[in-house]
Amino acid sequence: MLDDTDRRILRQLLADPVADSAELARRANVAPATLWRRLDRLRARGILRGVEARIDWRALGYAVEVSLRFTLDKTEPRAFDAFTAAARQVPEVIELQSFLGSVDVRLSVIARDMGDWQRIYRDRILPLPHVTDIEPLMLVSTIKDTGELAL
Repeated sequence: MLDDTDRRILRQLLADPVADSAELARRANVAPATLWRRLDRLRARGILRGVEARIDWRALGYAVEVSLRFTLDKTEPRAFDAFTAAARQVPEVIELQSFLGSVDVRLSVIARDMGDWQRIYRDRILPLPHVTDIEPLMLVSTIKDTGELAL
């Protein structure tokens, strides 16, 4: 699937995603033309989907992050679709995931402070449709936050 050259390129890209192509090629020990061909091939195969910006929400004044686990009404056939459509409209929702098991959906919600969180919860979260149970988990600290995997 991946050869050693692909792995070197991906490791260097993960280590410094904003490095220019010449620097990335140098670090991966390949010619710039080889780097571009390899990156194009990795994109075409769906392995490399793009480069994304990671925002530190705390640096922008969002001091509170809450993970909310929802159980939805299983008797309503359109519950999932209606819930996710409504949840996508909440500006403070930064992540929306679905699961198999007793929890159907998880949202990550950010707020500036506890007063802001209470307003968001009362005005935007509680009115979400087809909810049978909500379990909020307040983030205390992030111990590991990486998309890296040994290549």
